[in-house]
Amino acid sequence: MGDFNESVVLDTIRRVPDGLSRVELVEATGLSAQTVSNICRRLLNTGLAHEVGTSSGSGSGSGKPRRLLQVNARARYAVGVHLDPAVVTLVVLDLLGKVVARAQRPTPEAADPDHTLTEMSESINALVSDSGVPRETVLGLGIAAPGPVDVTSGLVIAPPELAGWGRVRLRDYLAETTGMPVLLDKDVIAAAVAERWAGAARNSDNFLFFYLGTGSGMGLVVDDVVVRGFSGNAGEVGGLYAACTTNALVAEAIEHGVLDPVFTPTGPRDAEEGLRHLCRHASAGNVIAGEIIDRWAVRVGRGVSAAATLVDAEMIVFGGPIWPLLADRFMAIVPGIVESSPFVERIHPTVVTTTALGVDVGAIGAACLVLDQILSVQPQSLLLG
Repeated sequence: MGDFNESVVLDTIRRVPDGLSRVELVEATGLSAQTVSNICRRLLNTGLAHEVGTSSGSGSGSGKPRRLLQVNARARYAVGVHLDPAVVTLVVLDLLGKVVARAQRPTPEAADPDHTLTEMSESINALVSDSGVPRETVLGLGIAAPGPVDVTSGLVIAPPELAGWGRVRLRDYLAETTGMPVLLDKDVIAAAVAERWAGAARNSDNFLFFYLGTGSGMGLVVDDVVVRGFSGNAGEVGGLYAACTTNALVAEAIEHGVLDPVFTPTGPRDAEEGLRHLCRHASAGNVIAGEIIDRWAVRVGRGVSAAATLVDAEMIVFGGPIWPLLADRFMAIVPGIVESSPFVERIHPTVVTTTALGVDVGAIGAACLVLDQILSVQPQSLLLG
């Protein structure tokens, strides 16, 4: 219970950038003044929070100036790695989710998971070293990987776009070679955690994140809880007829003569390069190229509209490595589809927006898994075993 209450106070402070006084924390959390005072003292002693000046009192009382507490962003850090079939992105975040260091490496194309894991480990250790962050202040490492994943055993299980990968012990290997505690989650779930922590949806308790990379998927947050599903693999969108992949877009462009067959991809990076050419043709006024992208926007728009109405989401956030290529045309189509959703009578608006975290959202989400596990309110921690 003590750990839970401390998380409640720290999470409350984190969500108010200008800082909160102890009196305001009592009002916001419902905890007793003595409990809040004790927790604030511990947070100050451990360096997780610091005092940043005063504010005048409000409401009843003397109006005596009150000391404000803020999260000490540089007190601890988290490392995040996003394994996309085309590129590996790495970040170091501070306690407020700000990127303090990043790196990016092409994902090895050879069907050799051992080689990929070795490169990931070396890159992680190099990034932490180059960042200047004291290693003892790093809380842990988060990994965002394409599904399916087994989060209990830390396995990545035969992702469709990672040829040669069977049951790969990604989590335990990186824990052994980096010396950090490691959390593994599906990439779309990690991206939703990122938006909840530091992105466009940080003030929303009910939203969905649609991820567009080599593959696509959806992360869901309902009543401020990230939906993971029975096996931790929630978010597949094929059943919504909304699975949008670089391979599919490029294949359609070749089929319609927009791209030469020479662009037939032999791997994820080839597919992404083909998509870039398709988008350039569309931007240059090629009607067929534009129609291909627009048709996919309609499919995705209908899928996210159905999902948003199913869970009563107030916001839909788009992002991922290929989102910048598709954003202009998708955002010209998807909001209108959501606005005119035929599934339920409209009760509230549903905002459709772009991630505030850029193409690094998966890696940021991976690091936020660590921050979320340690620093956010986890109601399940109150369950007695």
